[in-house]
Amino acid sequence: MTDSILEGSTEERPTRALVLHPDLKGDPDRRAALPALEEASALAAALAAIEVVGAEVVPLPKPHPGLLFGTGKVAELKERIHDAEVELVLVDGPVSPVQQRNLEKEWKVKLLDRTGLILEIFSDRARTREGVLQVEMAALTYQRTRLVRAWTHLERQRGGLGFVGGPGETQIEADRRAIDEQLTRLKRQLEKVQKTRALHRAARAKVPYPIVALVGYTNAGKSTLFNRLTGAEVMAKDMLFATLDPTMRRLRLEGQEVILSDTVGFISDLPTELVAAFRATLEEVLEADLILHVRDISHAETEEQAEEVETILASLGVDPEVPVVEVWNKIDLLPEMAREAAERRAGQEGPVAISAWTGQGMEALVETIAATLAPARLEEELLLPFSEGRKRAWLHEEEVIEREEETEDGYLLHLRWTERQKERFAAL
Repeated sequence: MTDSILEGSTEERPTRALVLHPDLKGDPDRRAALPALEEASALAAALAAIEVVGAEVVPLPKPHPGLLFGTGKVAELKERIHDAEVELVLVDGPVSPVQQRNLEKEWKVKLLDRTGLILEIFSDRARTREGVLQVEMAALTYQRTRLVRAWTHLERQRGGLGFVGGPGETQIEADRRAIDEQLTRLKRQLEKVQKTRALHRAARAKVPYPIVALVGYTNAGKSTLFNRLTGAEVMAKDMLFATLDPTMRRLRLEGQEVILSDTVGFISDLPTELVAAFRATLEEVLEADLILHVRDISHAETEEQAEEVETILASLGVDPEVPVVEVWNKIDLLPEMAREAAERRAGQEGPVAISAWTGQGMEALVETIAATLAPARLEEELLLPFSEGRKRAWLHEEEVIEREEETEDGYLLHLRWTERQKERFAAL
């Protein structure tokens, strides 16, 4: 793994960090400054190695090409950084390699932009082999563009092999080549892991259970809902990116088997390196028969978060024919009048209002999932010999027998089942 900028931090002595959100006045797509600062602070707090000692919005008419902030603001922040004994500055936005180098030199601290911070979190959270490889590739791609900030030895030239005259290659070129070689190796390893996952998916496809994928903005409560539905113990905390790697469980809902998949949480301005790197992690969403879009309905920016999720789903290439059910989670955190209004609105517009934490609304959600997935059911009669006890037991387990009668030749079963169940029965 690439060296972490937080390497060496300990639980006893976390790195003191200042969070800055540049509020670019001329940016037509800029987010509301205070909620954006809160999210950036929550991102920082997601790392145990960081202690956030300050956070502020910095109004910015336009970015300074060399320093990002104006020289007066840089000097003012330098004093505050010194007085608060800050060791790390987190800038909630893009910072060019030149700006990063100049600010680190001016402030005498380490600096991370939004992409670097999210990479640190992903590096800390990834558990599966695939997740670790994807983070390493994203980190190397990010690092490759920032070699300019390294030491002056990168500008020196090495001699060639001596066979041909010439200046040789610069250290920066050699470092880039080393990174490219490492990226190629990682890509080969990742392809092997993904082939294995493809085989697992192909095996699952032979067991024709519909896939229900949970998606949503990070910290919307997907993992808590996953645990509530399945009884699993997936890590679920009030923390951004508490879970990264996809988790799947088989689940029985209203008489039918489904596979429930919990995925990585989305976030606005997700670094392009990670959108590409985690595309494979989100493959389960592309194969889903039903998508549950989990929203934190108590969040001040719930509408903006929902739009961000919809944008990312579209960019992933999710089939627009796949049904999407909105799940308005954390309804218990709303004040009474707002909660009642949200429940009325949900009833009129189609979303399901729930609290995954308290269990409120779970029955309605299960009914909605079952009704949305319910395929056309065929009504048929089947004569099953008495010797086929195992098959009869399977039909009872699937709850497809409407009525049965004993005859001289066996059981006459009146069935109401789906094409999938019929195919599975034929395969017994």
